[in-house]
Amino acid sequence: MGELTDSPVRLRVVDAPDQPAPSAELAELYRGFETELLVPLWTEIGDLMPPHPRSRAVPHVWRWANLLRLADQAGRVVPVGRGGERRAIALANPALGGKPYATPTLWAAIQYLMPGEDAPEHRHTQHAFRFVVEGDGVWTVVGRDPVPMGRGDFLPQAGWAWHAHHNAADRPMAWIDGLDIPFQYATESQFFEFGRDTISDAERTTPDRSRSERLWGHPGLRPVSAPGPQPGTPLLAYRWKDTDAALRDQLELEAGGHPGTVERGHAAVRYTNPTTGGDVLPTIRAEMHRIATGVETAPSRAVGSSVYQVFDGTGTVTVGGRSWTVSRGDLFVVPSWEPLSVRSEAAPSDSDSGALDLFRFSDAPIFEALSLHRSSGEGPHQ
Repeated sequence: MGELTDSPVRLRVVDAPDQPAPSAELAELYRGFETELLVPLWTEIGDLMPPHPRSRAVPHVWRWANLLRLADQAGRVVPVGRGGERRAIALANPALGGKPYATPTLWAAIQYLMPGEDAPEHRHTQHAFRFVVEGDGVWTVVGRDPVPMGRGDFLPQAGWAWHAHHNAADRPMAWIDGLDIPFQYATESQFFEFGRDTISDAERTTPDRSRSERLWGHPGLRPVSAPGPQPGTPLLAYRWKDTDAALRDQLELEAGGHPGTVERGHAAVRYTNPTTGGDVLPTIRAEMHRIATGVETAPSRAVGSSVYQVFDGTGTVTVGGRSWTVSRGDLFVVPSWEPLSVRSEAAPSDSDSGALDLFRFSDAPIFEALSLHRSSGEGPHQ
């Protein structure tokens, strides 16, 4: 094998602190490194080992009204059938080179289904969920178990589960998808497989509660017939009425002088796997936060990234050096180690709860599993 004549390694002799003194010998050494595809640490340590995370992503906000308008336009011109695999439109962080990634590890997309449409069955190793900010009349079918979807519902789905969607309503419906696509792509671990082209008639008629809810959806109770932990939650729907009640109770406890909130005026719950008590998915954490009107959360930051969607209310979000006013449906990104604070400006006219409700998902389980998680502050990152 001959010498490499066009090495991707390029090393420059520089006259700078903490660098070797420039010389002809150093230049010759660097040319040898280039030929043999070697990179000395002393030329890269500032980038490879910075004092704190420097995310490739940047804070950004996507407006729900704009997403809905474009999704509706796509619904009229783009088919949802086999091949394109979903009418899903991904958020592309402006600093990630046009890739369909909200952050370096997280995918977020608006999915749009027209009346009477089926999204055909498939499965993938990527862990996923659906979160519904508005609308109903659509259900997902996971492992042939029909699961109705409604406003405020959180519907997780562990990797490699067969799933399809159906819209039985007389109007379109949109929701957000969250997946760990960028993480699995970067680690070269992803698989994908097509399933049935159509779902059965039985799967087009959904009960009020899915089979998974009838088996697993009883607080503090688990079926003896299914012992042992499962890596992803077997409960396929976490209903808004339960989430709303938990958040309301936390704030009422606080008002009575009892502990329960993460900070004054800030209630939060985490969706959990009933077989382990841990996160619903191995790579994704999901939470709902309620911030009472007039309250501003303490600045917080964490290793790993998050995507938030405003479920209800209005407020001002500050991520790093950027601030936005947000309202129902808007999505925003918090990159790794960027400080976040939120001020609630919600009112009964724009929020059913009278507070600012935020849905959040993050990649925290990945970093906790690797003992790399770190956080500061007492705001929504906790």
